[in-house]
Amino acid sequence: MTHVTEDKNFRLPLSVRPHRYMATLTLDMEARAFTGVQTIELALDKPTDEIILHAIALKLGEVLFRTEDGRIILPSDSREVTQSETVVVRFAEQLPAGKGALDVAWTGRFTEGLRGLYMAGKVAATQFEAADARRLFPCFDEPSFKARWALTVQVPSGLTALSNGAIEREESDGHVRKLTFKETEVLSSYLIALVVGPLVGTPEEHVEGIPVRTWALPEKAHLTRFGQDAALAALPRLQAYFGLPYAFGKVDQVGIPDFEAGAMENAGLITYREIALLLDPATAPLSVQKRVAEVVTHELAHQWFGNWVTMVWWDDLWLNEAFATWMAYKIVDDWKPEWRVWLDFDAGKAAALHLDALRSTHPIRGEVRNAHEAGESFDLITYEKGGAVLRMIEGFLGQDAFREGMRQYMRTHARANAVADDLWRALANASSQPVLELANAWIGQNGYPLVGVAVQGRKVTLTQQRYYSEPGVKSGERWPVPMVLRYADAGGVREQRVLLRESTAEVTLEGTGEVKWLCANAGSTGFYRVRYDASGLERLSANVDALEPSERISLLADQWALARSGQATLAAYLELAGRFGHEEDDAVLDELVGRLAYVENRLVEGEDQEHFRRWVEKLLGAGLKTLGWNAAPGETDRVKLRRAVLVRALGGVARSPEVIAEARPRVLRALDGDTSALEPNLLDAAVGMVARGGDRALYEKILEKMPGEPDPATQRRYLMALTAFEEPQLAEAAQQLFFTEKVKMQDVASFLSGLINNRTGRDAWWSQKQKRWKDVLARTGMAPMLLRRVVESLGALRERSQLDEVRRLLSAHPVEEAKQATGQTLERLEQDVVLRERALPEVRTWLKGQK
Repeated sequence: MTHVTEDKNFRLPLSVRPHRYMATLTLDMEARAFTGVQTIELALDKPTDEIILHAIALKLGEVLFRTEDGRIILPSDSREVTQSETVVVRFAEQLPAGKGALDVAWTGRFTEGLRGLYMAGKVAATQFEAADARRLFPCFDEPSFKARWALTVQVPSGLTALSNGAIEREESDGHVRKLTFKETEVLSSYLIALVVGPLVGTPEEHVEGIPVRTWALPEKAHLTRFGQDAALAALPRLQAYFGLPYAFGKVDQVGIPDFEAGAMENAGLITYREIALLLDPATAPLSVQKRVAEVVTHELAHQWFGNWVTMVWWDDLWLNEAFATWMAYKIVDDWKPEWRVWLDFDAGKAAALHLDALRSTHPIRGEVRNAHEAGESFDLITYEKGGAVLRMIEGFLGQDAFREGMRQYMRTHARANAVADDLWRALANASSQPVLELANAWIGQNGYPLVGVAVQGRKVTLTQQRYYSEPGVKSGERWPVPMVLRYADAGGVREQRVLLRESTAEVTLEGTGEVKWLCANAGSTGFYRVRYDASGLERLSANVDALEPSERISLLADQWALARSGQATLAAYLELAGRFGHEEDDAVLDELVGRLAYVENRLVEGEDQEHFRRWVEKLLGAGLKTLGWNAAPGETDRVKLRRAVLVRALGGVARSPEVIAEARPRVLRALDGDTSALEPNLLDAAVGMVARGGDRALYEKILEKMPGEPDPATQRRYLMALTAFEEPQLAEAAQQLFFTEKVKMQDVASFLSGLINNRTGRDAWWSQKQKRWKDVLARTGMAPMLLRRVVESLGALRERSQLDEVRRLLSAHPVEEAKQATGQTLERLEQDVVLRERALPEVRTWLKGQK
């Protein structure tokens, strides 16, 4: 009965399955409309009188069914079911079991947003994940329905057209090009892609026989080389890891001028937000280069994990994203070990730890009832926590066993679909370890443990309880916690592995002599926090130089978390922070400065704010004076990044007049095209701090330069600088800019966050945002990821009265596509408000002691 499709949680019946799509699309770029005809080769497990396809806003024309023996059966009627986004085609007689073909003709229009087939400036592009192929094709739009796709498109002459396969045949009548693309391997519908526009590509280069090209608009063609090189470096490394050749014929990478996600792993045609692909290595900060390399590698890793072996349903989305997240860092680290990208991985893990400490968090693998709910799964838990758990399991099993398990999984489920337990079984077979117990505890359970550590002689007492960032909340969950203890004794520095299964355990440390210090998360590879007893913390604090950078970062982060949850004081955290004044590692400094920025922004007011800024300046000022502003010949990236974080600390957090005075003329020269004015890694911090105190002339200059800037990182830098001006009239001007096309749809959430973080403009913007909430949401094109980020931006508010207003706003005007983000944002904002109320007097007292 067709009434089941009235349910938005409806799943297509498995008794009708596609094997091959042969589709021809004709695009009218000016009218933003298309027509389509296709034949879907099907297999019917049993006779049926109906076929159900996914379709949104498509008008079906002629439909007919052809049996294997050539008989034609016409439909009796068809019915659109809006709730389930399907069309039900009913036939006057039973369709026989076995093979058959469904012919369908249809028309439709481009989507007014960043999904389906849409216009991104001059480029028509598709974005189908999670479930938007149904906006272009009537199809079986669920990941378990894998099929081959043979696509032909008709487009205006003079435009480049790209799809998953290489072009096999081309015809032209002078006005229209008809392009037939090579048939794909079996693919889920969300991995099909089409891009049409005035694009130019790098020369075709081959790596192990695979042709690779990177595409952009002509004015950005000079920015394609780095992304091309990243792909050429990643592909052979991925083939070697999996022991399987790349399966999809060619790799095209395309920078799309307006794009919701960072990138999309369409098989053979990977689409990117321009900032995630295009850069000039001579002028790009190292952070931008690392980000592009990581995103390119992430998407290429998906060609195996996601495209070759695909999840059955969206509840295993994490299998795709967590694996690609972890694998990208592994491959980039092999390509560029001097970048130390695992420390960047730890920064992403830290954000996931923050989110996963809320009561409103969710498991890595949770129930997903429909495709819309799948859109909410693209978050830090799925990507960063999932990747961290995979890394933790790899550390427990060993790299060789883990890789062999991955290879078994790929071989067993080639061209097919799989679930999480299929992966765990392969890893267990390869390692002979209890992987199912370990993995399912971590992917199926919310949160993570806080491990207590007390050292008495050579005995270590370990305890575990769930960590909540909300003070006073307790629960009894336990995890099998794979721990690596690193410690120093008479024999030097040692490591010892422990699997903590119970609430409490006692471990005897190997070796001899006094234990000088002990780090309970060696290399920071574990997804947990650590609470040391007083003597253990003091020994670690006194020996911070003996810790690895990742361990120093964890020490700072864990102590901050304890202060946030009321299990330690802010004063104790600031005392620990004060021991890092001579820190030389840029990644550790980045962690420190991020926490100090939070204190300066939220936990001090009035004269306390000024006193805190001077304390930060005293703590870190000598480092910048020693380095200076200009890079020395042959200077390493480590030194350049250290200078950058110190500039951010002193100019951004401490608001040092001396540092800002040094930055201002350099920024003006940089705006005039002087590439020697600022070392590239200083650009973001310097432009932001100068804009904050800038006048109208500077505002107008940045506004004028921003839209015509070809480099996407520079364009974003200027865009965000416009939100930083604190002169009230300029803050208001930026607020009005939000509602114009000068802010691309892809950037509305970032621009919104910048406005709400502006100290002089925040209250006026928040007042306007409440009044124009529907207009704010409309600027996203109702794209799910952007809607989520709009809701999350409300977390930048600070006062209890604002918390109450946020609750009322989201209650009166709920964002259905961001229910999860709504709960998390409200919970986090409430905790921030409570922390602020508790910390203001505590930090004030501590600052008085510093005088």
